Amino acid sequence: MVDAKNIENAPQKKKGARAGVQKFGEFLAGMVMPNIGAFIAWGLITALFIPTGWIPNATLNKLQAPMITYLLPLLIGYTGGHIVYGKRGAVVGAIATMGVIVGSSVTMFLGAMIIGPFSAFVVKQFDRLTEGKVKAGFEMLVNTFSAGIIGGAIAILGFLAIGPVVSALTIALGNGAMWITKAKILPLIATVVEPGKILFLNNAINHGIFDPVGISQVKQFGKSIFFLLESDPGPGLGVLLAYWIFGKGKVKSSAPGAVIIEFLGGIHEIYFPYVLMNPLLLLSVIFGGMSADFVFVITGAGLVASPSPGSIIAEIAMCPKGGILPVLAGILTGTVVSLLISIPIVKRASAKDADNAAFDDARKKMNVMKAEGKDTETMDTQAAVEPAAVGEIPSVIVFACDAGMGSSAMGETILRKKLQGAGIDITVHHAPVSEIPQDAQVVFTQVSLADRARQVVPHAEIRTVDNFLDSAPYDAYIASLKKAIAQQK
Repeated sequence: MVDAKNIENAPQKKKGARAGVQKFGEFLAGMVMPNIGAFIAWGLITALFIPTGWIPNATLNKLQAPMITYLLPLLIGYTGGHIVYGKRGAVVGAIATMGVIVGSSVTMFLGAMIIGPFSAFVVKQFDRLTEGKVKAGFEMLVNTFSAGIIGGAIAILGFLAIGPVVSALTIALGNGAMWITKAKILPLIATVVEPGKILFLNNAINHGIFDPVGISQVKQFGKSIFFLLESDPGPGLGVLLAYWIFGKGKVKSSAPGAVIIEFLGGIHEIYFPYVLMNPLLLLSVIFGGMSADFVFVITGAGLVASPSPGSIIAEIAMCPKGGILPVLAGILTGTVVSLLISIPIVKRASAKDADNAAFDDARKKMNVMKAEGKDTETMDTQAAVEPAAVGEIPSVIVFACDAGMGSSAMGETILRKKLQGAGIDITVHHAPVSEIPQDAQVVFTQVSLADRARQVVPHAEIRTVDNFLDSAPYDAYIASLKKAIAQQK
């Protein structure tokens, strides 16, 4: 007999599993994204100065190996420790990461992602156990020696046990990746990657799986196809072009800006609502991704480092010498295939008003899906369009998003220009939601991040937006500012 209770709980379990993977992906991204500049620096040095690089230079090439062996894993371990327990956790995380680096024969990205947060968690628990039990005058002695002893002990553990285990796992993943590539079945991975991106699992896929495998291949072959699998902007570009040419109403008018942001800016999240409003478009991105990956495989395409964000500019910058054409061929193929499949789907779209309603619903659905991965309740996004009356005129406004690098930077730019146009002098910044400056008086953020923003800056005014590119909330806020300024004169 079928258990009705189990049937009822099945969707909730599925939602919980997806939310768990989303949160895991966000945690991984939190360790990698702040250090993307270091990855790009290493990638450029590799592409330029290795013996097969654009301008081979044996002296400058000496930078490459220490950076990938020591600098990048230490940054990840430090950042992971900082996420768990601030600067104290960061220092202990870096100490512990050194153990897995020395104790392994492969690059320790996975090891750093594991041992950095783990060591910070251990020292955090130690501090909780000893809180209020240390005699006055001995606090600094206990703090410094406990960090050194715990960090050193976990470094030894990493050297003797964790490093070799993660090394074996990394080698196994690398061998599996090589087998999949040689068997010519790698394009099938698009059936997981492309839907995963729409479900906001891209960080877990890219930074948790592809980056470590890709780095190990770069050390061996000088490039890796795995840096292209998730970052390829082609499939999303095809969908946006179809809406631009054949769409109606709001989706058609918004598509050109989305094309620029997705293809040149590398912020793929911008095309997710266009797919969510018509799930048949999953076929477009899946087959677009498969065709692109097929071209990457047969042409031997690869990058020297992860292009983040996934912009065509970053893709080209991370190409090895002689490797630009295979990369561009794959991206172009994925774009064309995605566009051709999208055209009949978009043409069958309903009337203009229905299109607009579907697009708005899709954007709300996207916020709900993101909120499920952050344990926050999704509020009515329409409430953001009509902000509350402005009291004191702020001197600092902050835009906050997950990583503080993509959508929040766009929102900052838009609002700053609008404020300048209105003759209002207010400083505008962008930041990760977990690192909002304490001097922020007004914070703009997405609905799904509002609760986290309130926890970081409880004194600030939190204003939620459905889409950082939507000018309506900014126009309404500036109108309120003008009114408040006029009242003060």
